[in-house]
Amino acid sequence: MKLFTVDTIDDAREKLLKACGHPTSPLLKTKTISLDELSSYANTAGRVLAEDIYTACDIPAFRRSTVDGYAVVAVDTAAAGESIPVFLKLIGAVSMGKTADVTIHPGECAYVPTGGMIPDGADAMVMIEYAESTGDNVAVYEAVAPGAGVAELGEDLTKGALLLSKGKALRAQEIGALAAAGIITVPVYAPLTLTLISTGDELVPPQQNPRLGEVRDINTHALGALAVRRGYDVLAAHVLPDDEERLETAVREAMTASNVVAVSGGSSQGEKDLTAKIIGRIAKPGVFTHGLAVKPGKPTILGWDEESKTIITGLPGHPVSAMMVFEIILGWLIDTLFNKPLPFTVPARISCNIPGSPGRTLLLPVILRNEGESYIAEPVFGKAGMIVTLTRADGYIIIDRNKEGLKNDEPVLVNVFT
Repeated sequence: MKLFTVDTIDDAREKLLKACGHPTSPLLKTKTISLDELSSYANTAGRVLAEDIYTACDIPAFRRSTVDGYAVVAVDTAAAGESIPVFLKLIGAVSMGKTADVTIHPGECAYVPTGGMIPDGADAMVMIEYAESTGDNVAVYEAVAPGAGVAELGEDLTKGALLLSKGKALRAQEIGALAAAGIITVPVYAPLTLTLISTGDELVPPQQNPRLGEVRDINTHALGALAVRRGYDVLAAHVLPDDEERLETAVREAMTASNVVAVSGGSSQGEKDLTAKIIGRIAKPGVFTHGLAVKPGKPTILGWDEESKTIITGLPGHPVSAMMVFEIILGWLIDTLFNKPLPFTVPARISCNIPGSPGRTLLLPVILRNEGESYIAEPVFGKAGMIVTLTRADGYIIIDRNKEGLKNDEPVLVNVFT
């Protein structure tokens, strides 16, 4: 019987980057996308900037009021209070979207709505709640400091400054910033394309009532959703029996269209585990990792085909294992290729003693509990095939293969599921 020669997570990642030619990988392609496309929910997920973006104008482009009220010279309000107001001469009003055509001198004020242009001479705003118009004059009941209620020219960002960095995922905030700067097209990385193949004689569609010995297919749906969240474009998903000829045909066809082919099931050393055999036959140089020193997820395969420039992976058949390996290998890969920042982590303390897994890195799902100003990480225990247990988890912790385990209340970093 052939035994696993397993790679550590770091070794497997290094081999994967080397195989696909990082940092100038042929998998990396860019496209220009419009602001309107970015604003569409369906097109926003996974869009990552391929270049740094700089502003061509000041933001804001003029001095703007951040409150509804009166533009004043701040020193005029120094003696104002609730019982003894200061009276200022009202010389006009500024209309939204119009240039301020008045100049404020000492002892004067002008009405300015929120977002309106601050007149020359004024250096502060008095909120309308603290003022009262008496016709030609305004009674001010609160002293304000210079700059109060005023957004200065270029205060948000100055012309020529870096607006967004390469590798930035474009959320609603970033899309709004692009609109503010008048940037209507941006270069983004084209999503990596992915084909999912789930194998097993026991698999039936979710809508079908399984007979004894059969199970509903989980992986094409769970992995498909995870892949889209991580920035992949899922081109197809297939469910196949453990048939070598059909599986090979499906993988060959997927290699012509996809950057990544992910086969779940068929990746260990059992009689019907065909993935490594097929990769070795149809891809060159073929398999470079067969087995990860990780729990769950030991039966993992990674391979590369130079001719089609395709990554071919064999993921464990158990859903939890498959999803965890997808996260730490294929999720990590797209983050690295796209120059994205490290995933979000939360410092916490473990809620109980946890034994390690000698020789293997342990990936442990956890629930985050808020306790005052800190978090407690409570392990979610369950076998690799129990997908429902993962629904309870907020993230996972990584216990190094050389660590004996964790003691109750020991600090940990929780990798948060997004």
